[in-house]
Amino acid sequence: MTFSVNNDGKFVCGSKEVSYGRFTNAGGDTGGEVTTLMSSVDTFMLQHTGSAVTTNAPVANETFPLAKGAVTIVTDDGEDGLWIAIGKFG
Repeated sequence: MTFSVNNDGKFVCGSKEVSYGRFTNAGGDTGGEVTTLMSSVDTFMLQHTGSAVTTNAPVANETFPLAKGAVTIVTDDGEDGLWIAIGKFG
């Protein structure tokens, strides 16, 4: 298994649009590209999940605002988590 992304939902919040989901890393994987289904991303947030404390927080390896919908992330080896993107779909 490799890095994978799930898009769990999307909704409108005021004048912004929000997309959210999960990411999964296999052992040896330290991130990848999150496809948000958006045309631009203003804000992006990540959080590891699981029963143990992780050494480092996951990070988005981008400068925001982003004029595309794919966000590259870096995580600890094999750690899974949640993501949320705020921006524009169309």
